[in-house]
Amino acid sequence: MSAPLVLAIAGTDETLVLTDFDLVVAGYTGRDEAAVREHIDELAAIGVPEPDSVPAFYPLDRSLAVVADEITVTGAGTSGEVEPLLVRTGGRLYLGVASDHTDRELERTSVAGSKAACPKPLGPTVLPLPADLDWDSVAVRSSVDGRPYQDGYLRALRIPTEVLALYLAAGDDGRDVVLLGGTVPVIGGDFVMGASWEMTLRPAGGPALELNYRVAVVDVGTAEGAKA
Repeated sequence: MSAPLVLAIAGTDETLVLTDFDLVVAGYTGRDEAAVREHIDELAAIGVPEPDSVPAFYPLDRSLAVVADEITVTGAGTSGEVEPLLVRTGGRLYLGVASDHTDRELERTSVAGSKAACPKPLGPTVLPLPADLDWDSVAVRSSVDGRPYQDGYLRALRIPTEVLALYLAAGDDGRDVVLLGGTVPVIGGDFVMGASWEMTLRPAGGPALELNYRVAVVDVGTAEGAKA
């Protein structure tokens, strides 16, 4: 049984403690449907399978959701990306920031497998979701090894609460849900495999939610030897 997921609630002494929840990463959540279709076609041309739906949903083992200063991955071909985080628990929604850290080499043959191959770091603090939040003005940024990597606004994405609703439409048993809601383009268009990641999500006029973590790489041969 995995350890509970504990998140601080901004501006209070309270915490969220989640023990039994769905962890799901949403993909292909761009608001421009034509651009999303073009991206899917580009990926298909290099062998990446098309998603079963748009947006696509990738359920993961909840143990992959971590609040940690460092994560461990197998192989050097991984990278992160800043994403809005939605947490549904106790009948309420909370907003945070997360990284869909992904194995980019495995992604060429299995998107679902590439996402399941890496932990998903979560920022340690969440906000109760404001009823009047202007999603389009929420800024998201990331840097890797001190270099800017992403810089944009959630207006580029489907509204995360709508993405959550689409996920729940397939069947909602009332369980807690931790949802990563998609990301904005990488500056320059090329993935970077770095060691130190810094990410922020900032609602207009609100506090910045931050996520900072480092990546420790375990050699594939070493990892297999340890299991033997």
